Amino acid sequence: MKADIHPTYEAVVFRDLASGVAFLTRSTVSSSKTIEWEDGNTYPVFDVEISSESHPFYTGKQRIMDAAGRVERFNARYKGFGA
Repeated sequence: MKADIHPTYEAVVFRDLASGVAFLTRSTVSSSKTIEWEDGNTYPVFDVEISSESHPFYTGKQRIMDAAGRVERFNARYKGFGA
């Protein structure tokens, strides 16, 4: 195994911009921004657009498509075409 090619894992706070939830974990990402965590230590913070706290699949707030309305609009639009 080659020496000094592996990334270093350090404690990083990931903050979900959509929900405001933050969690502390270890990662190889780096950031110039820092945040003071609940334990009193300062950690780099990495902002993410979406996480399991705000993703519709995990929150159960999925948008239901109106299939019946689409079929009715299609039939109204193409009424009289074909046999």
